[in-house]
Amino acid sequence: MASPITLVSNYVNLELRRTFRDAGFVIFGIGTPVLMYIMFTSVGGKAEGAGEWAVTAMVGLAAYGALSAGLSTGTAVAEDKAVGWLRQLRITPLSPAQVVLGRAVTGSLMVLPAIVVVLLTAMIANGVRLEFWQWIVLTLLLWVGSLPFTMLGIANGYQLSSQTTNVTNIVCNLVLALVGGLWFPISEFPGWLASVAKWTPGYCFAELGWNTADGKAPGMTGVLVLVAWLLVFGAYAAYAYRRSGRKA
Repeated sequence: MASPITLVSNYVNLELRRTFRDAGFVIFGIGTPVLMYIMFTSVGGKAEGAGEWAVTAMVGLAAYGALSAGLSTGTAVAEDKAVGWLRQLRITPLSPAQVVLGRAVTGSLMVLPAIVVVLLTAMIANGVRLEFWQWIVLTLLLWVGSLPFTMLGIANGYQLSSQTTNVTNIVCNLVLALVGGLWFPISEFPGWLASVAKWTPGYCFAELGWNTADGKAPGMTGVLVLVAWLLVFGAYAAYAYRRSGRKA
């Protein structure tokens, strides 16, 4: 009998092949943050501060791409639930925990292309230059830091219907990106909204990247807030999966 690691690995490989055969994910999941980055950094041309804005927008849009890719995992879960794929998984050797773990790993791996392509676009289109270690750390932090959003997407997928999951994830995507300052700096927000934004998972997530680009260590407060959100969304995902099992 295959080991638990082998079972999860095979399941992840299957899900990755299914995902990357989806032209919609490749075009919109990866292409949208790149297009937005080019548009945002083209406004104002070579005005003073354009170089700093190119770096700020790079991190913000890479974080947005990761957030979107993570949430999209939940849409796939809801679609699988609708066509009966989750019922099929329940009769395989995979345990419920392995199914959720496999989905989380798949969602995390889906995040990487969105991050890397935005960073490469910034290097090529705007000549953004960082130290080698900063590129590595930036990529890793945005990759690992996106896990709360992957769990939120998975939870929505198990809890809601496919149509409702899609709408809910789009709303979550927009709200988390806007309030988190991924598109526009929170310094432009009203004072009360800026104060709220600093406690949102979107802002704490992107702050990991902004600090790295500035050559600073991640702020402990932001890390703890992000971990807290991970626990909340993880608990929601566990509850939603158990509830979906009772419905099946």
